[in-house]
Amino acid sequence: MAQEKDQPKTINEQAENEPLKNEGLTSLPPVQAPPPTLEKKAEIPRTPNRPPVSYPEVVKIQAWWRGTLVRRTLLHAALQVWIIQSWWKQTLVKLDQRRRRAALEIFTRKEWAAVRLQSWVRMWRIRRRYCRLLSAARIIQAYWRCHSCASRGFIKGHYRVTANQLHLELEILLGSGPCIVTECIPLPIKQ
Repeated sequence: MAQEKDQPKTINEQAENEPLKNEGLTSLPPVQAPPPTLEKKAEIPRTPNRPPVSYPEVVKIQAWWRGTLVRRTLLHAALQVWIIQSWWKQTLVKLDQRRRRAALEIFTRKEWAAVRLQSWVRMWRIRRRYCRLLSAARIIQAYWRCHSCASRGFIKGHYRVTANQLHLELEILLGSGPCIVTECIPLPIKQ
């Protein structure tokens, strides 16, 4: 028992009691060992993302759940894409209808303007011809109405305008007998 009392309880205690035997290396400080720890070091898992191979059921459930999440995400994305595409198709249809309506209105305006212009030109031409014929008839009437000839004859006349003709009747009375001239002049009217 006396020997046990003389023996150091730890390794560090023995190193403190004994002087250094190597006198040549006095310039270096003595190396102290770190104090011993009573705690166990935590085990580092090999791969933190992978479960151990010993649980295949867990792996199957996790794979199923990941697949379900991916399918749900893809379904939501496809639904959103479908909504946007249907909205865009409706917008394109509305724009196409507006373009067609605008083109139809422009075409109708142009056609209506052309028809009105053509009718005005026809009316102007017919009126001009009518006015020339009326002027000619008036000149003839003014010149020949109750005009006495050298043989003491008279010229009388009258005219009548219908929808598409000018009827002109002249009666020339000379000493030998009456001479009646009747003329129908057609007016150019588009039917």
